[in-house]
Amino acid sequence: MPHARYKLLVDAFAADIRSGRLPPGARLPTHRQLSAKEGIALVTATRVYAELGAMGLVSGETGRGTFVRETSLPRGLGIDQQAATAGIVDLNFNYPSLPGQADLLRGALRQLASSGDLDALLRYQPHGGRRHERDSVARHLACRGLVVGGDQVSIVNGAQQGLAVTAMALLQPGDVVATDALTYSGFKVLAEAQRLELAPIPTAGQGPDLDALERLCASRRVRAVYAMPTLHNPLGWVMSERRRRQLVAIARKHGLLIIEDAAYAFLAEDAPPPLAALAPERTVYVSGLSKSVATGLRVGFVAAPAAWVPSIERAIRATTWNTPGVMTAIACGWLDDGTVARLESEKRRDAMLRQSIAGEVLAGLPCVGHPASYFLWLPLPEEVRADQVAMALMRERISVSTAEPYATSVHLPHALRLALGSVELEALRQALETVKRVIGAYAY
Repeated sequence: MPHARYKLLVDAFAADIRSGRLPPGARLPTHRQLSAKEGIALVTATRVYAELGAMGLVSGETGRGTFVRETSLPRGLGIDQQAATAGIVDLNFNYPSLPGQADLLRGALRQLASSGDLDALLRYQPHGGRRHERDSVARHLACRGLVVGGDQVSIVNGAQQGLAVTAMALLQPGDVVATDALTYSGFKVLAEAQRLELAPIPTAGQGPDLDALERLCASRRVRAVYAMPTLHNPLGWVMSERRRRQLVAIARKHGLLIIEDAAYAFLAEDAPPPLAALAPERTVYVSGLSKSVATGLRVGFVAAPAAWVPSIERAIRATTWNTPGVMTAIACGWLDDGTVARLESEKRRDAMLRQSIAGEVLAGLPCVGHPASYFLWLPLPEEVRADQVAMALMRERISVSTAEPYATSVHLPHALRLALGSVELEALRQALETVKRVIGAYAY
């Protein structure tokens, strides 16, 4: 087909979609129908829809067809957009906070001001943190079932930087990383920036399908596996110890690096041992204090085999040199005096209360989650499209995320991810009632 003819078809569809002549949710002809109608090759019809998909105008769904997207909904909602607009109820991002946390900060600043260590905080710090601070983190990790020395700990600017420096230090562009078919959106962004190939593993109950991981490793040269065994984001699972040991066995058999993301692990009491405790020779454990204390406290930590620490420290040096000394001193003081442990306990209770409210309000809907997590996964009925529901909720001044930011597979499920930790309880209840009403309006 002449190039101009192919482009004319793309432009015609795009114009109809943008003008509203093809409304959101409209089903387009199948590839074969388009081919027959326009007298073009099937491969060309496929190319037309692929370009429309790349433009964000349509989405292809396995077994269902090609549909017009809700184009007024920002692409990647849940990654780049944060509901900062006044009056927006944010069920998109989690930044849980408890009453009195500002007073904790005031007290910590006064205590720090009266200490004799202020001069040291004005200078460059060691890339992975000062030794006594790394020891503080190591003691904290021991309470989570991970026994490491302070020399195995690197302090970073939040868990997201911990993931970034791990990838920079230990992976190369083009490396294949096995990850869940639904996974943390921030790791998807990181993989794109680092040019890593994410290979999706389907879900099988409370964890990834490990038989599928085994088959993937047998057919591809997989370098690493990215896992959230304790409080998976967005599905909320906690993997059993048996499945953790099975994952470790696969990693050892195929020589995989394990990246364990434990950002929300503090919410799950009595969880099985971390992967890093079961496979200390090949696991990098990443966590932080953003969720357990405050998102503005950009202090995280990476625990790794001692041989890998110099590479991780070089990545820290190349990006931020070191964490801010004042923030790290406050964070480690709170680790040592029990403040972090107390806040974690209180936030577990807070998350359980919010899950209870969600369960009550959304009764009858197929919610997926953990009883003590700050988020909920809400699959939608077969006939309901997530982009349309998200846009309808945006018009109600409620921000939610669709599955798109979390999906690593070609198949994009129609579901919402609801963050429960960022609004007052009564506002949360009202927002969830609106979510249920809007879904019901599209379902019937």
